[in-house]
Amino acid sequence: MSESAVRRYAGLFGIVASALIVVQVPLYFLYSGAPPDWNILTRSLIGIVGCIFYILFFTGLRQLIHQVDIASDWISGVIQAAGLLWVAMVFVPQSMEAGAAISVDHDIDTTKEGPFAAAQYLMQGLISRLLMGLFLIALGIVVLRLRLLPRWVGRSAFVLAAINLAFIPAIYFGDNPSNFYAVQGWGTTASMGMLWSLWTLAVSISILRSSRRTALASTPQTPLHAAAH
Repeated sequence: MSESAVRRYAGLFGIVASALIVVQVPLYFLYSGAPPDWNILTRSLIGIVGCIFYILFFTGLRQLIHQVDIASDWISGVIQAAGLLWVAMVFVPQSMEAGAAISVDHDIDTTKEGPFAAAQYLMQGLISRLLMGLFLIALGIVVLRLRLLPRWVGRSAFVLAAINLAFIPAIYFGDNPSNFYAVQGWGTTASMGMLWSLWTLAVSISILRSSRRTALASTPQTPLHAAAH
């Protein structure tokens, strides 16, 4: 597969993944109390499908880095592994929330109630923030070193990584999801999820746009075209 094709597919998959998470996050704020089952099941389904597309996006990023600089395979593997592990950290809590909604015969707030609520805390908070930070730092290094994407992508990746890592101490600030800075707080989880999805949406659009420039640059020019330029 050509580099322009890899950029095109990675960009498209990233756009779909990001858009789905952008739609999912507001569903967590529709109800002040325990939401109905349809809300929990819908947001879980959207999140899981979005993460399927993120798997394709992360794989596309690794292939793109491989094609640009095969010597960067190690760090591209770190980027893909961190991304895939982050997906796993999303899959498990989403499954727990949906399972609790299905098995309990009354409405509950699955972010803080149910048999597996406490087990979600580190996966949605600390562990996800660390994995996202690792992904962003590695990607920022690659982008700025290889210049395979605009410099703003690399610089903003470092800024977003710092924001993610700033939420690590939230583990010491309780588990009330209505608090911004808590292990399960809306800042640690939902807000970071929205910020992440908006960032990946912008990056995916940039990757998609770069596919056309890459295709034009790799197209052999005829003598007539060369003379015209």
